[in-house]
Order: sequence, then C-alpha cells, then structure tokens
Amino acid sequence: MNNYASYYNQKQMIARVDRDGHVLGKIEKWEAHRKGILHQGFTVALVFDNTYIVQHRKHPAFDGVFDITTSSHQLFVDGVLQTTIDAVYDTLKREWNLEPKDLEGVPKEDGAIYYKAPDPESEFTEHEYCYIFSASVKKLPIPNFDFAYGYSLLTKEEFARKNPRIYKNFSPWVKKMIEMKFILSSSEKGVIHES
Repeated sequence: MNNYASYYNQKQMIARVDRDGHVLGKIEKWEAHRKGILHQGFTVALVFDNTYIVQHRKHPAFDGVFDITTSSHQLFVDGVLQTTIDAVYDTLKREWNLEPKDLEGVPKEDGAIYYKAPDPESEFTEHEYCYIFSASVKKLPIPNFDFAYGYSLLTKEEFARKNPRIYKNFSPWVKKMIEMKFILSSSEKGVIHES
C-alpha cells in the first residue's frame, strides 16, 4: 500500500497541455503546480446507492477540501503517457482500495473542464484540463486514510441546494463541476471552459 509521504515524494512526470487538452510535452508534477502550468488531470465521481461519495482530501495541494470522489493525474511511465482509464484504476486502487471488479462496469467519461485555482493554504496552483469520469460501486468502499481524512455521502439534491456550510469546502474543480451541471446531469457531455 502506498503511504502519503512515499507517494507524494516520488518524482512523477505529467502531461503539459493546451486549453483544448492536446499534449504538448511532459513536466514534473510539483513544478507544474508551483508554477501554475496547465496540465492534464482527471476526477472520478463514485456513486453508491444513489449518493455521491465525497472524499475529505489529504494532499499537499488543497488539503482538507471535499472532492468528488478522487482526483489525480495521468503519469508518464517508462516515457509513455498512461491512458486516462489506467490512471483512473491506479488512483481508485491507491486511494479507495478498489479494483475494477468492485465497480458496476467501466468508469464513464462524462467530458472535461478547464480551470485555474491557486491554493490559498499552500504554494501550489491547480491549472488543469480535467477529464470527468463517473462510476458506480457495488459496495461502499473504505478510503485509504493515507490519502483521505474521511468521507461523506451526498445526493444530487444536496449538491443542487449548495448548502453554504458544505459548498464552501468543495475543491475549485468540484464547484466548477457543479456549476457546469456535471453532477446534476450526468447525461450532459462536452468540454467546459472557464469563462
């Protein structure tokens, strides 16, 4: 099992991209976040029994925010960029102890968003072309507490109400997902750019 320090201290190369998601090259992960360089990432929204699983994120960037459900990056492995679905499966294993057999089918790509957000509590900026995936799980997973402080379950209706006590804790990319109705209407597809 990966632990927090060993995973985040690894030198990892991620994809530097343009605003349309086209890969321009590679960049070291923490350099991209320190300099706010646009890069590729993804978010996976997990659904259990008609509720979304919300991760209370433990991470050097945006630590303590609420994520739906987990977010990470496609990595270059032996000089080749991972497919997004392989990166999704690696992240679900690392952060949620989930294998493909624990899911109701293959995670579905719902579209992508573009956003840029500095973390007010760290030196890092998230500047991503972020692919959005969703998947249903067969049973409620237990998070790897090396990567999460805990989790909550929220319905679509609770997201729609934007309760200020909950909403203020969402990561910038989750707020963008809510704004663009990725959570409220998973049938909408496309690339959503920040205005």
